[in-house]
Amino acid sequence: MTSAKIGVVTVSDRASRGEYEDLGGPAIADYLNEVLTSPWQSVPRVISDDQSLIESTLKELCDDEGCCLVVTTGGTGPARRDVTPEATEAVSEKMMHGFGELMRKVSLEKVPTAILSRQTACIRGNSLIVNLPGKPKAISECLDAVFPAIPYCIDLIEGPRLTTNESRFVAFRPKGA
Repeated sequence: MTSAKIGVVTVSDRASRGEYEDLGGPAIADYLNEVLTSPWQSVPRVISDDQSLIESTLKELCDDEGCCLVVTTGGTGPARRDVTPEATEAVSEKMMHGFGELMRKVSLEKVPTAILSRQTACIRGNSLIVNLPGKPKAISECLDAVFPAIPYCIDLIEGPRLTTNESRFVAFRPKGA
């Protein structure tokens, strides 16, 4: 079985300049190592909060690297330089609004400022792109909410079959899928 490629993108001016330790990308990789039982390979990137750079990175990971899933962290807030959702929408073929809605719902149960987050998701070709907040705890909470749907979504866009650690959670697939 070949390894699924998964893009892990940290969007942070400070981390991209080496002024701040990237905690988000490693938190995503740790999460995926915990929940995925199928072979996968991380394709990591640490980039600045620049919309054209975010767009070109997403295109590269989806179109050139062949990542079935690209998970971003950072750049989803209301600050002027937070443009990850705009970059994601710009490269999108289909927006998947339910991901952001569910992530905000789950986050709002923890902190009232979650309403300020603009997480989203989209489809580009055979890739699912999911934007997460920047804090490692929020990354885990948001992925717990949406990950049960991700393997089936990737099935539907003709990506590789992802299997999960069922002691952690069971990925939803309709009977026979």
